[in-house]
Amino acid sequence: MLVTAAIISGLGLGSMYGLIALGFHVTYAVSNTVNFSQGSAMMLGAVLGYTFSVRLGWPLWLAAPAALACCALFGLVVERALVRPFVERGSNAWLMATVAAGIVLDNTVLFTFGKEPRSFPSILAAQPVEIIGVYPLQLVIPLVGLGVAAVLHLTFRRTRFGKALLAVVQNRDAARLMGINAGLYVSASFMISTALAGLAGLLIAPLFNVNSDMGTLFGIKAFAVAILGGMGSAWGVVLAGFAYGLMEALVTTFLGSVYTQIVVFTLVILALALKPNGLFGRAAVNKV
Repeated sequence: MLVTAAIISGLGLGSMYGLIALGFHVTYAVSNTVNFSQGSAMMLGAVLGYTFSVRLGWPLWLAAPAALACCALFGLVVERALVRPFVERGSNAWLMATVAAGIVLDNTVLFTFGKEPRSFPSILAAQPVEIIGVYPLQLVIPLVGLGVAAVLHLTFRRTRFGKALLAVVQNRDAARLMGINAGLYVSASFMISTALAGLAGLLIAPLFNVNSDMGTLFGIKAFAVAILGGMGSAWGVVLAGFAYGLMEALVTTFLGSVYTQIVVFTLVILALALKPNGLFGRAAVNKV
């Protein structure tokens, strides 16, 4: 039962890492940039979900979409104000700008929301299942993660929006000549990215206390997952998330939480030493 509980818990955590890492994948694939405030966007989703549903008393079906919309708006602001101006000038300063955005957001929430952790109530996280000792929400989260990955895959491959997005990925100049607003699709990728992180925050909030710095470590781990899976591979990122979550849960169960980060990140380093482009990534091809 202990192993079963660890596996289910690991899959749930892995889904969260995968959702946030998918955000890294989306922005990297479309614009060759990433948003290093993804962890803060996850925290924003959890905090806004708590604020709308608990403090304001909104029903969850209204509070959750409102929180995700705010996260998407945050992604739009990051892309327009902190990424695009530097990219247009050929500067890599957007790296530090997005890091700074996350720090500013974390501290803004700290002063407005407070530093005390809050409990996010959820029916699915109220009582663990006696047979296997895990919460029902931990059984639902992996399904949500896989469902979101499948929806993204179908959207990119089967819809007009997705095909236009892929056109921007393959050749931005050619996409412009065909009437595709490349800048609009780059902005959309950042909005999707932060909305995915916000969704991860909403899902994980009932299992963890909601506070202003809850996204910091999640963001770091999700970026490690994105690199491990191969930044250019959506399914690779998702599978790497599951693998990372399982490793973390099993190490915590059998060795203790003191060794979790040491062992897991050591394994990540070894994996990248053997596969520098990620487990499912491909080396870039330079055409001459």
